[in-house]
Amino acid sequence: MRWALLLAFVLVSHGWAFPSGTLYLPLDDRPPNWLPCTWQVVRCPPRALYQGRQGANLEALWGWLQEQTGRTLVASLDALVYGGLVQSRSSALPLEEARGRLEVLYRWQARTGGQVLAFGVIPRHPDATHRTRNLELLRSLGDGFAYLEAPWDDALPGSPAVAEAATLPIPTRPGADEAGQVLLLRALNPGVRVRVLYDQPQAAQQITRYEGIPLQESVSRLLLSAGAVAVESRPDLVLVVYTGGDPRRGVLTVLQGLREAPVALADIARVNRGEASLVRYLLALDIYRDLAAYASWGTPGNNLGAALAQGGLFAAPLCQRAGNPAAWCEERRARVLAQAYLEYLWGEIGRPWVRARFPEPLTEEAARYVFERLQTEPMPRLGLGQLRPEGLQFPWGRSFEAEWQYRLDGVPNLQR
Repeated sequence: MRWALLLAFVLVSHGWAFPSGTLYLPLDDRPPNWLPCTWQVVRCPPRALYQGRQGANLEALWGWLQEQTGRTLVASLDALVYGGLVQSRSSALPLEEARGRLEVLYRWQARTGGQVLAFGVIPRHPDATHRTRNLELLRSLGDGFAYLEAPWDDALPGSPAVAEAATLPIPTRPGADEAGQVLLLRALNPGVRVRVLYDQPQAAQQITRYEGIPLQESVSRLLLSAGAVAVESRPDLVLVVYTGGDPRRGVLTVLQGLREAPVALADIARVNRGEASLVRYLLALDIYRDLAAYASWGTPGNNLGAALAQGGLFAAPLCQRAGNPAAWCEERRARVLAQAYLEYLWGEIGRPWVRARFPEPLTEEAARYVFERLQTEPMPRLGLGQLRPEGLQFPWGRSFEAEWQYRLDGVPNLQR
């Protein structure tokens, strides 16, 4: 029986029934942005074209795109124009030259007849030195693409981002690093019926940190970005928004959602880390393994978008309804849950631990010591087997993000 299961995974590991011919150009190669390239549902540039903190090799990236065919392209404008998110804040590139660099998208569109779904980030304050240029580029793009949006990055008090977004003639919302995942849901599995449940209904009206608008409005804009439909009954997916304070109430909200549909859980109680008491309950009650998705690694907008996108793509009924084999769907769901748990573990324990002991840039020695520390933490058993971390590294040499290697017992290791 075990060998039959392994054979099933091998047979379906390189095939899917989501719309084929989808290309994905990430914002950069940090784990949240690069993660969809490991899902085996899209075609990505060679990772070597993204050069960490130095930014993408633009000539090589443009050349790669011109060689590709496909039906749909999900693309970061900041990667194609500036080389990535960090570079978009500091590049002194003139506006006309920035516009010219987007010709590669129009040429791809004309050559292939494919559609482009694109996003450009309204940069965070006060880091960006050429905000006006960035905004004018977004304002000038018109309706040349099938879909275009502008998430804003980290709108803390004093940031002009929310007011700037209101001047743009395109959809805007809080977020940045989850935007590629959200647009992939729009491209691959649009029309998901989503019911939103809040652990504290009154929190829906409150302005959350880093967002600048009420939480409920953030969620509404996110659903529109994803091509999802907000419903109150017969959902395909329940998005549970956990705002913190009472983990037992959070668990009860998850259980309420599970009675209706698969649950994607966005843990937004804290920024860049999950709430440990909630996760302990989910593990102790053996609920975590039943989730469609979980996200706690970033800002509220990041976590909402990642949970929605992963749940909308890999929740079993939705994934299978798109024509994907059941075993393939279950493997994908188990892997996104494994990744999400390791991201939680990094934010809750790994990042504080390594920051207290090692200076940046972080070395392989730092990675080895913090990995040894994290191996003492409990690991969940997911639907396909026990989660076994095998190593981690720091792709940008800093503690904010860690990139994990892991396996699930009994499942071929297909990480890329």
